Amino acid sequence: MLDFTRYYLLDGGMGTMLQARGLEAGGAPERLNLEKPDVVRDVHRAYVAAGADIITTNTFGASAHKLGEDPSPFIRAAVALAREAGAPLVAQDIGPLGAMLEPMGPMPFEEAYSQFAQQVEAGKAAGADLILIETMSDLLEAKAALLAAKEHSDLPVLVTMTFGEDGRTFLGTEPATAAVTLTALGADAVGINCSLGPRDLVPMVRQMLAATHLPVLVQPNAGIPHIEGEKTVFDVGPEEFGRWAETFLDDGVGLLG
Repeated sequence: MLDFTRYYLLDGGMGTMLQARGLEAGGAPERLNLEKPDVVRDVHRAYVAAGADIITTNTFGASAHKLGEDPSPFIRAAVALAREAGAPLVAQDIGPLGAMLEPMGPMPFEEAYSQFAQQVEAGKAAGADLILIETMSDLLEAKAALLAAKEHSDLPVLVTMTFGEDGRTFLGTEPATAAVTLTALGADAVGINCSLGPRDLVPMVRQMLAATHLPVLVQPNAGIPHIEGEKTVFDVGPEEFGRWAETFLDDGVGLLG
């Protein structure tokens, strides 16, 4: 179980690692849990070898809406693969459903809640140690996922939002507002992931730290990706990324990836 008196190191991106191993763009990475389990297990092993304390399952898009079928078999396989790879702790990864919630879009809140609950129940049954709800840009969708996680499991739940260069989510939520709301809804840790490099996330992370008593999680991109030839390239190297990690830890961040 998580001990928030210490620091935790999480793993990094799954999609980019799978693409480097031959996953075609546009394919559903979660299907590899059943179709090419060795590839997924090898990614997890690489992160374990690099020193990650928490390994995130290959289930970011494992919802009925995205897969078009019951996600439970893919989730069960994903948790098993992370465990087989030697993960100290396994975090069930839950990403956005891929449909806007009412009134901005067509999906009712209750339907989103139901789909997240289905995922949570499958992850808990498979033996996940915690739940990571990540890359949320809609605070209402994050609420649906968090409530489903808290009401259908007794696992710790971490929630991260993603912000643009203007310091707001796609739907206009600021970091402090997200932190206050998710704290009140019962999250065990809150934070920021994806979208921007570490330099750009520093002020947003500090806003979150000032707005919550919970541990704060940060998983930046390695800068803004761009295309060189046929490859996606990130402009922040390991040494620079490590220096920014020290800044986050000095500021009070408790979980870093």
